[in-house]
Amino acid sequence: MNLIKLTLLVAFFTFITLLDAAETESEISKKKIAYIVSDIRIPFWHIMSRGIKNSANELGYEVSFYSSNNNKKTEIENTIKVIKNRVDAIVLSPINSSSAVTILKFAESANIPVVISDIGTDKGEYISFISSDNEDGAYKIGQVLSKKMKELGWDKNGSVGIISIPQKRANGKARTVGFMKAMSESNIKVNGLKQQVDFSYKETYDYSKELIDEHEHLRAIWLQGSDRYQAALDAINDAGKEKDILLIVFDAEPEFLELIPKGVIIGAAMQQPYVFGENAVFILDDFFNKKDVKKHIQLSILPISTENIEQNIPLIKRNVLGIFE
Repeated sequence: MNLIKLTLLVAFFTFITLLDAAETESEISKKKIAYIVSDIRIPFWHIMSRGIKNSANELGYEVSFYSSNNNKKTEIENTIKVIKNRVDAIVLSPINSSSAVTILKFAESANIPVVISDIGTDKGEYISFISSDNEDGAYKIGQVLSKKMKELGWDKNGSVGIISIPQKRANGKARTVGFMKAMSESNIKVNGLKQQVDFSYKETYDYSKELIDEHEHLRAIWLQGSDRYQAALDAINDAGKEKDILLIVFDAEPEFLELIPKGVIIGAAMQQPYVFGENAVFILDDFFNKKDVKKHIQLSILPISTENIEQNIPLIKRNVLGIFE
């Protein structure tokens, strides 16, 4: 073989090697992530999805979204679609902790790594679980409520009603435990707990009205979510109790930046869904790059009230509401 042919051969194989390396790098940069979420129509999950999308774009991953619309059959169908689409990883926010078990079984069988972003699971294999400290957040917002009720002289005879997220969810149980602890420490009675099922305006309005009608000395309603706050306010106003019953919530809506300073809503335990989404993708990126991944990451919850909202607005806008100006 003459020198020219040898040189051409070496050049050809060098080109092929570089091309393979480029294709390999391209394949890595285009790994596919699926976000299976209980109901993306709920602002909390929508904000989380934006955090996922932003981080995925920054790190070069493709991301697709599968909302189950709070329907377990749809959730299973979405899981099957995701597996058929041969995604490289799943970020999961399940309908509840028990439905997560089935999804994790499917994912494990398909050898797809899963990061659980909130809610949790009763059992199963996953690489990491991101959660809020729901018990502590509920406890602290309970303290905000008890302080306000004491200021108004309502702590002795007044009671609180709860409209909760499903108590099958690990986070729902934790919220109730933390809040009940705060009420117990202040000797404030809790009368009535209504569990949300479809998270509709009508359901929340009806539950609020039932609590008002059933408990003569009701002085506050604690809504364990945020998106149906208007339904609770409308029920209170329609009963002519806007000066007699306080509303306190979990999570946040953009309107709260105005409603809390005005005292329409006296406080909110605000999770940081945008940070949830960001962290889920960061964890997967570490996993793909064979870095150590923490099994459980717990984010703090911001107990926001009329007293501290002003200094926390920049943090609320970015981490809680995903607002960038």
